[in-house]
Amino acid sequence: MAIVIRLDRILVERKIKLSELAQKIGISNVNLSNLKTGKVRAIRFSTLDAICKTLQCQPGDILEYVYSNNDENI
Repeated sequence: MAIVIRLDRILVERKIKLSELAQKIGISNVNLSNLKTGKVRAIRFSTLDAICKTLQCQPGDILEYVYSNNDENI
């Protein structure tokens, strides 16, 4: 199982650059880039809220749960 970040897809759909989103929500470009590339282990609800408000989307548009073959025992 894995949670996959789909922020890049939403940014393309909304025609907004990562740096522009970072500025609008008040987060560093580096931190937002790390989120986009899946290099983070957690996200604050306040950050997710700001992203969703700015991009007019739902958390499920950004976060996706992907099953793996090892999930059969769950």
